[in-house]
Amino acid sequence: MKRILTKPLTNLILAVSAFQASTALAQMDHSAMQMEASATTVDGRDPHAYSDGYTLTEGPYAQPGPRQLKLADEHAFWSVLADRLEYQKDNDSTVYDAQAWYGTTFNRFVIKAEGDISNGTLEESSTDLLWGHALNAYFDTQLGIRLDNYRDGKDRRWLAMGVQGLAPYWFELDVAAYVGEDGRTAFTAQAEYELLLTQKLILQPRAELNLYGKDDLDNGLGSGLSDLALGLRLRYEFNRQFAPYIGVEWTDTYGDTADYRRSAGRDTSDTQFVAGLRFWF
Repeated sequence: MKRILTKPLTNLILAVSAFQASTALAQMDHSAMQMEASATTVDGRDPHAYSDGYTLTEGPYAQPGPRQLKLADEHAFWSVLADRLEYQKDNDSTVYDAQAWYGTTFNRFVIKAEGDISNGTLEESSTDLLWGHALNAYFDTQLGIRLDNYRDGKDRRWLAMGVQGLAPYWFELDVAAYVGEDGRTAFTAQAEYELLLTQKLILQPRAELNLYGKDDLDNGLGSGLSDLALGLRLRYEFNRQFAPYIGVEWTDTYGDTADYRRSAGRDTSDTQFVAGLRFWF
């Protein structure tokens, strides 16, 4: 008789123990959820919710003197990238397109510079001085000024507003709108994509377009879509910081801009074979 009753009694004890364990786990989960909810503020989780009141500057473990520990996003970094430094044979000119920044992960000072040098003389250049702020993990908003300089035209000054970052499918985008003197407006957009043929051989398609709100006769620019450039460059990365390349770039002008070029005896479209260097540090 003892053998008959022992097995059911054992099963009952095990069932009660399992029920008590599951109840305890549920209570622990509920308590954890309550703690997490209480640690949530309007902007997100309170960083001191689980520190028992200890901070970097208060508590028995805080080091005396100036603050000793800084998180990664509090440090200031800098970088310089020359995306294009190339020689165009038919025009016998050198084109540069570079960008530099200094600051933290969220806020930084940005300089963008583009220009065309022919026979040792700067034909035209465009320089953006911007303050960049992180919009999300992939894009930065930018606000500042743009300075356009022409050897044979009239210099322009603009208020610049734009976004720059990495779009879905790994397209690098740089889009900006400009407001200048006398009610002038402009819009520019650039897109690049890197296709890895190998780990070192990279094919880079590139597109750029410019639009203007009104005619600029002094600089030969018409309202509407002014010009469109499409390029294809093949580079070889000896390392990530040093990569020579060759390529081709096609440029076409439209509307009044094309008419101004015809009147000046210049071509409205152009195809250039280029050789250059891409580097950063």
